[in-house]
Amino acid sequence: MGDTRKDRIQLLVRRIFLVITDIILINGSVFLSLIMRFEINIASVPEEYIQKYIVNVIPFTIVTLIIFWCFRMYHSLWQYASIAELYKIVEACVVAELAHLCVTSFMGWMLPRSCYFTSGVFLIVAMSASRFMYRLLRQLINEYRHTSEQLKIMIIGAGEATSVLMREISNSRYLDNSKVVCIIDDDLGKVGKYIRGVKIVGTRDHIKEYARYYDIDEIIFAIPSASTKDKREILNICKETSCNLKILPGVYQMVDGEINIKDLRNVDVLDLLGRDPVKVDIESIMGYVKDKTVLVTGGGGSIGSELCRQLVSHKPKCLVIFDIYENNAYDIQQELKIKYPDANVVTLIGSIRNTSRLESVFEQYKPDIVYHAAAHKHVPLMEVSPNEAIKNNVVGTWNVAKMADKYGVKKFVMISTDKAVNPTNVMGATKRICEMIIQSFNEKSKTDFVAVRFGNVLGSNGSVIPLFKRQIEAGGPVTVTHPDIIRYFMTIPEAVSLVLQAGAYAKGGEIFILDMGEPVKIDDLAKNLIRLSGYTLGVDMEIKYTGLRPGEKLYEELLMNEEGMQDTDNKLIHIGRPIEFDKEHFYEKLEELKEMAYAEDSADIRKKIMEVVDTYHPQTNQ
Repeated sequence: MGDTRKDRIQLLVRRIFLVITDIILINGSVFLSLIMRFEINIASVPEEYIQKYIVNVIPFTIVTLIIFWCFRMYHSLWQYASIAELYKIVEACVVAELAHLCVTSFMGWMLPRSCYFTSGVFLIVAMSASRFMYRLLRQLINEYRHTSEQLKIMIIGAGEATSVLMREISNSRYLDNSKVVCIIDDDLGKVGKYIRGVKIVGTRDHIKEYARYYDIDEIIFAIPSASTKDKREILNICKETSCNLKILPGVYQMVDGEINIKDLRNVDVLDLLGRDPVKVDIESIMGYVKDKTVLVTGGGGSIGSELCRQLVSHKPKCLVIFDIYENNAYDIQQELKIKYPDANVVTLIGSIRNTSRLESVFEQYKPDIVYHAAAHKHVPLMEVSPNEAIKNNVVGTWNVAKMADKYGVKKFVMISTDKAVNPTNVMGATKRICEMIIQSFNEKSKTDFVAVRFGNVLGSNGSVIPLFKRQIEAGGPVTVTHPDIIRYFMTIPEAVSLVLQAGAYAKGGEIFILDMGEPVKIDDLAKNLIRLSGYTLGVDMEIKYTGLRPGEKLYEELLMNEEGMQDTDNKLIHIGRPIEFDKEHFYEKLEELKEMAYAEDSADIRKKIMEVVDTYHPQTNQ
């Protein structure tokens, strides 16, 4: 409150100062034009013109100030003045001088005709000088103030975004000690030229060279239109310097040049993954979700909660969130209540292992669509608790599928994983069994059962980047299981996009797979995150290799050889053909596996899993 009052007082003082300055300049311009008409000799100016000038002072001043006020000459922030403000000054001065001519002509106070033109020119120059003088002085002060402590900035990109950004940096009172010292651009035609007095020194190949030469502290990536591939390649070069990295996020709409310092953000490791995000056909999603009752199991988890966010925005008749963990379910419930107060959201606590609880939910709400996201997913934990993986992933999915079939659900979409392909761990094997359950149910049910398979989800609970960040915050070391381990990665919104799109495409029995580009080395992710956190690998922070965990592969696969690949309308989403298996004895083995899991018989449970999933080959890594 105090700051607001202080700001208002300062604004009022500035306006009063501008008005007083304008009064002097308005009348000074007329007087100067008058004596110039008579060869800069006051004595030679006829007495009648002196009298007309004196009589004209008050009305001309009042009229001109009113015109200036109408042109908002006292409302602009002149420290940010640009060519647009200059145009406004010219327009205001021309109108003022025309008004001057009209008033003096009407009142019979005419000065020599040449005075009106010259006084108009003088007024434009005087107004421009008075408005831009503050900005000029500020820039000069910033230029030579704290020279030894200046933050030296390199900007990548020599387009409109850079020009606007440089103006913002130059004018910002919060960046008095910051200075753009060089610019990089891949357009050889621009190299050697200047933007706002700063030289474009070279292409991306010269980033490291000039970062050292100019002793750069911060690099700003300012190419809003850059492709993901170019952005990744340039940022990969930048991270090899010791500079802090910032980026203009998204594709900027350069309307009115509205780029602000607050729009800059630190470069995130996601910027270095190098793959365009998957886009979803929103209209097709709205078509099959709108006015439907939708059930999301595991609705409080990382994937489930994002599903709920996107689904509720498409106006389902009712969204049922079902989760065993009450804290997560409560969080997403409250979030949706605030954002979508009119949405019909029901939050229920329960376990997919409990058939009677599921029966009551399906009987009461009769969902049209089920997204099955509830599962145990942590590979190492499931290796030491295989019975729980069977109970939750296999038996739970079996239970939900039975209810979906019994109560006539139209679409059933199950979340699977790339670890289900040729699994070497219990978690992956249970997910493969879930896919087999879905496939077998689809053949005998009116419900369209499909599975969605994707890789590691960045930002989800238990994903590698939050772990790395915690380790870096704790001072290290950052732990990587193996220097050559690689994984496919996707973001939570991408994962949910795939799930939603699968629901739109689902005809029954498909396994949908996202084209996630090239796999990424976990070791590279760790190194990138260390550098982006401002540390030097091997000096401030170490990487410790701990060895592969039980059941962990060096690489993951998205398809088994037998599945092949079929395209969809979305070129980044593919369908794997169902693999045939012995369905006659499948459920007999499933019953035996269930009994063994509930009997807490973990000694031979892996052998039983192998009987169900012949592609499962458990291994213990040293």
